[in-house]
Amino acid sequence: NFSLVISSPFHPLILILLTPTNLLALPRSDCLAAEQLCLSDSTCNATYRILETCALAKTRFLPLDHRSRDRCLSAEQVLGNSSLLHCKCHRRMKRQEHCLRVFWTVHSTMLSLDASGDATNPCLKATHVCNLSKKCVRLRTDYASICTKGAGSEDTCDRRKCHRGLRNFFEKVPEDFTKRILFCPCQDELCGERRRKTIVPDCSFQYNTKPNCLWLLDSCLEDHICKSRLADFQQNCQPTGMSPDGCSQHNHAACLQAYMGMIGTPMTPNYVSNFSVEVSLWCTCESSGNQKEKCDQILSMFESNKCLGKCHITRN
Repeated sequence: NFSLVISSPFHPLILILLTPTNLLALPRSDCLAAEQLCLSDSTCNATYRILETCALAKTRFLPLDHRSRDRCLSAEQVLGNSSLLHCKCHRRMKRQEHCLRVFWTVHSTMLSLDASGDATNPCLKATHVCNLSKKCVRLRTDYASICTKGAGSEDTCDRRKCHRGLRNFFEKVPEDFTKRILFCPCQDELCGERRRKTIVPDCSFQYNTKPNCLWLLDSCLEDHICKSRLADFQQNCQPTGMSPDGCSQHNHAACLQAYMGMIGTPMTPNYVSNFSVEVSLWCTCESSGNQKEKCDQILSMFESNKCLGKCHITRN
């Protein structure tokens, strides 16, 4: 019998015994073949090279700055449904050491500088749980590859396609998976950074400069999907000071669902930092003139919304 190395969301390695009959399927899924397929594709090749750098830095205990971490996380997301991520190595195979090097390159998150921190990172666990579902990992990889294309380079990403991919993910994947990923509770910056990067904010959330919130509202009202979802959010996340739960509808689940519905629209919200559960829109109320009060109201729907804040606290 041979042993096959695979990743698990609960243990770094699981060893599964294979009979000789099972080995017939191995050449198609071994990491050597998967690597060759990847290297023949320009996008996969470039992404794989990034992960090689990430893995090397972690094995040599070299510190990664924020930008490097972002690149590593984005690269990991792009390869989320590739044959590389699910490739395997078996004992006594030719070039076994090279095969294992490929395996650990694409699973470099297991090689964290702080292994105990990774073991207790709820956002990392949520990602691994998503990887157990074919639909979850496929749709997550779809939007990640779209949203990272052009992001951080001279070219701009296709925000409209990115938003569509995000909506597909949050609409078609069961909430048990999507809520785990979006609302995973964090106690440290590394976890918070992964949570904040869930929606690939460089493309879906941020512009080069913050637009005025009134412009963001106008963009939403011109879009039928955004307009409908904003109305749903205003109804289900309407705050009130008369209730202990902070919500006029007294329904935290409906508020969180409405909040998730805003992701993938022109008014996509996100976490404001890696250190808190506070969320906001990417906009400003500077230079609003005599419409400053209206602008502040738009921003406060997310920033100062006691109902939404209570929902996040309850979820976390």
